[in-house]
Amino acid sequence: MKKEFKISMAVMALATVTIFSACNNSGGEAKTSDKDSSKMEMTHEGGDHIYACPMHPEVTGKEGDTCPKCGMKLEHNDNAGAPSNVSMQFTSNPATPKPGEEVTLSMTPKIKDKPTEQVPLDVEHTKKIHLIVVSDDLSWFDHIHPELNADGSYSVKEKFPAPGKYTLFADYKPSGANHTVDYLNVTVAGTVPAAKVYGADKLTGTAGDGFSVSLTPEGGKFLTNMAMHINGVVMLNGKEVDVTTLEDYLGAKAHMVVVSLADKKYLHVHPSVEGGKFDLHTTFEKPGVYRGWIQFQSKGKVYTSDFVMNVAEGNADNMKGMDMKKDEHAEH
Repeated sequence: MKKEFKISMAVMALATVTIFSACNNSGGEAKTSDKDSSKMEMTHEGGDHIYACPMHPEVTGKEGDTCPKCGMKLEHNDNAGAPSNVSMQFTSNPATPKPGEEVTLSMTPKIKDKPTEQVPLDVEHTKKIHLIVVSDDLSWFDHIHPELNADGSYSVKEKFPAPGKYTLFADYKPSGANHTVDYLNVTVAGTVPAAKVYGADKLTGTAGDGFSVSLTPEGGKFLTNMAMHINGVVMLNGKEVDVTTLEDYLGAKAHMVVVSLADKKYLHVHPSVEGGKFDLHTTFEKPGVYRGWIQFQSKGKVYTSDFVMNVAEGNADNMKGMDMKKDEHAEH
């Protein structure tokens, strides 16, 4: 049997990676804003409350709207638009690890101008920090979860497979503040192998044990500046799997992370479940090569399918005939 995913994916600064609860695509589409120098007013003209995406607080709108970046429903947020004053203090031990060597990654959320004050983090998708780790050429991906220590720091073990630079996306939410993604880096010692070169789209990813996931963008192409819809099929030994029969993974039926090759923009896309199928939403900021990873769980095991997406600049010519709304407000 076939299993369809409707995926609209959006790029963050994300993040995105990714990463995390099932959401419904109801209501209108929200607007995004890059205001980061002052706190936004909490009401619209007329007295309506501001609603913001819990993953992308710069995306604001009204009740019932959905985020064009990840598809999550907007929530009332008194901190919408306020700049984050929390960032991660990060270390690795050893500082320059060797390939295959166990490394302790440590990170401590710190408030600007209050370096000794511990910062509590909210639990999101069953974890306080989601750490997405990718190699510089995006040929390697990992999704791990640092655990809280008594001193307020978080740590996790990792092994990097090859020499080179790795980008780490620390995805977390300080209590009472906006959701945040910090970009961290680790350099692994040794001669860096040749970077993987990507050609055509790779839209079918095997996940092991007979699972595979295939993606097909509506209109047949991936374009920037519009709410993309991507139909997907999940197969198990040639038969469709009703996604409601999958076990929850981190509080949802699946998670998808998308990262751009050129500038490592991170997106965490959140699938909802409709009629036994997944429904995801996103908007690509820039043209170029993107890698994507979908993760889901069955019988206690987490499965990962990976993809390559070549995104073209959306324009009047290549958007003709596509039943999608151009995302004129998306400013990432």
